[in-house]
Amino acid sequence: MNLKEIADELVAGCREDRAKENLEKLYAPDAVSVEAQDMEGMGRETHGRDGIRGKHEWWEGAHEVSGASVSDPYIHGEDRFAVIFEVQGKVKESGETFDMKEVGIYHVADGKIVREEFFY
Repeated sequence: MNLKEIADELVAGCREDRAKENLEKLYAPDAVSVEAQDMEGMGRETHGRDGIRGKHEWWEGAHEVSGASVSDPYIHGEDRFAVIFEVQGKVKESGETFDMKEVGIYHVADGKIVREEFFY
């Protein structure tokens, strides 16, 4: 897959609730995911598809999403793209509601996502 195809499929997967299924298809086995801050003592960096899958599972288990949108991808050169995420929901444990916006920057090499970075 080329950069645009990868970007379009990542967005489609997020919109169609199949982001976890896309991990095998779109991500390199040793991909790295980087958060802007340490989340729940898990550290800022997660390594490998299994680790990234675990982040998805943690998010789903800890949050109740009531609304979400994902922008079309913004292509940058031949190896990166960005996506804007907007999510509304509630933290399950505390009941605290949230309205968040974040930018995901995705780095691609050899037809796979090798690094994702989130800004919020």
